Amino acid sequence: MKKSIRAFPADMKLKQRFLLTKNAGFDGIELELTENGELNMAATDREIGEIKSLVRETGLELSSISCGALLWQYSLTSSDAAKRKKGEEVVVKMLEIAAGLGIDTVLVVPGAVDVWSNPSAEVVPYDTAYERSRDALGKLAREAEKYRVHIGVENVWNKFLLSPLEMARFIDEIGSKYVGAFFDVGNILAYGYPEHWIKILGKRIRKVHVKDFRKDIGNVTGFTPLLEGNVNWPAVMQSLREIAYDGYIIAELSPYKLYPEQLIENTAKAMDKIMGR
Repeated sequence: MKKSIRAFPADMKLKQRFLLTKNAGFDGIELELTENGELNMAATDREIGEIKSLVRETGLELSSISCGALLWQYSLTSSDAAKRKKGEEVVVKMLEIAAGLGIDTVLVVPGAVDVWSNPSAEVVPYDTAYERSRDALGKLAREAEKYRVHIGVENVWNKFLLSPLEMARFIDEIGSKYVGAFFDVGNILAYGYPEHWIKILGKRIRKVHVKDFRKDIGNVTGFTPLLEGNVNWPAVMQSLREIAYDGYIIAELSPYKLYPEQLIENTAKAMDKIMGR
């Protein structure tokens, strides 16, 4: 298994991110598509080429690409058809960028029954969310096949796809080898056991996100850097080995307010311990 990271301040330039990541001993880095950043919805072939050159200079690999808040803002399950369409466009843009950069997997938030961070957000009936998300990802699977890039459906705090059996069924119903799971270890700990999910999802897992979580806090402030929470890391790693997972383990963490480079170094050391390097 290889280690990667996404844990940078929003205003940190890509070149600095790449250098910090490489110097800390990571194998790869996860990119993020944003509305207005260096990598955005209007990114041109020339700009993609410049990013590719930067990556080549540092000797890193690109493990994956995510889209931050875009698929919360433009949910695939929204009752607003225009928002759903925009969400599909976000995924297609990620697939296009990924293909241009040689990235094999994009992270997709499949929609939501509600948004935990916004109490006034729309509440979508569960069965409606399921149908809209499955239909959208069924269409997007054809785009993924065209670009030969995988869609990884992430488990997030969206009150949706709440068990590993349901997530597995959801992926199987879409029925494409280009749609699997982008499994987040820390996100599950509030209501399940990551080692159980890993064994059930098995070969459906395309990539793995890691962060830690303190169950005694139990809300969004309970997310912590690695080794500071309640994740049973030996059990998680054992489950990954049992399903013969050999891909990227990607740390997804909130940056420190001061000296954010220190989090990169600390995370590299924690991941080496977790992965038995």
